[in-house]
Amino acid sequence: MLSRTASDLYWMSRYLERAENLARMLDVSYSLSLMPQDGHGDGLHELAMPLLITGTLDDYRERHGELHAEHLLHFFALDAANPASIYSCLGAARASAHAVRGRITADMWENINATWLDIRDIAQQGLSRYGMSRFCEWVKERSHLFRGATYGTIMRNDAFRFIRLGTFIERADNTLRLLDARYEMAGDQAAAVTDGTAHAYYQWSALLRALSSFEAYTEIYRDAPGARQVAELLLLRADVPRSLRACSEEIDQILASLPGLNGRPAQRLAAEMDARLRFTPIDEILEEGLHAWLTDFIPLVRQLGDAIYSSYLEAA
Repeated sequence: MLSRTASDLYWMSRYLERAENLARMLDVSYSLSLMPQDGHGDGLHELAMPLLITGTLDDYRERHGELHAEHLLHFFALDAANPASIYSCLGAARASAHAVRGRITADMWENINATWLDIRDIAQQGLSRYGMSRFCEWVKERSHLFRGATYGTIMRNDAFRFIRLGTFIERADNTLRLLDARYEMAGDQAAAVTDGTAHAYYQWSALLRALSSFEAYTEIYRDAPGARQVAELLLLRADVPRSLRACSEEIDQILASLPGLNGRPAQRLAAEMDARLRFTPIDEILEEGLHAWLTDFIPLVRQLGDAIYSSYLEAA
């Protein structure tokens, strides 16, 4: 497969996954902002969390100055001038899909094109008329529909593998960043994330729901959500679809199935990352410090993404 084609397929799926992840992030921040804050900041502070997670705080301040709820929501949802907005991500995904229409199925193209047309209509209505929670659910639903169309219609060839690869690289990075941000928000002191307070409970429950893992948590654990259990679930459980371990296993298997020798650096990094997660117990992570461990692992995912780019996607 030509590197340009592989790149468009890879980034098409990354941008779609990024749009879904942003919707999940906004949904949890918006929901928590509406609840009593119990001395742990205010609702506006909650809405600003996506700025910190995505590193766009400076961009926002340059354009809007002080934090404002309506501006924050529009900035991440429908702002065409913000390359990190859901609107921009869906536009970039549609452009990549258009470039490779011959390598994806009609069902996939029709889904992503219809999504782009719909969000343009939503942008004309505005979030105040459409509704924030409804918008986030719509983004997740469109992403699920595209993923279903992909699974149900495309051949299991290299095109399918690069689409899946983009999804799991993006998902792994998002899970790490969301967990780190919520750990920091749950309290500055270690006790604040394990003492069973209402604030900590809602923080962890919101994170689990944002990653569609609340039902998995209640099936595995009996205790109220806390730092230890949530971290173990989202980092080390291979049977939880949006966990870091599940993403790592998928990436390792996909890279191992790609032909040729150019990908060996990326394959080696993926295998090392998967082995580290496979053999690291949660106690060792907590002993090092969850925040320290997460901030150490985030660059590894970025490094793997760079290796994939240089091995498969960079034009010769």
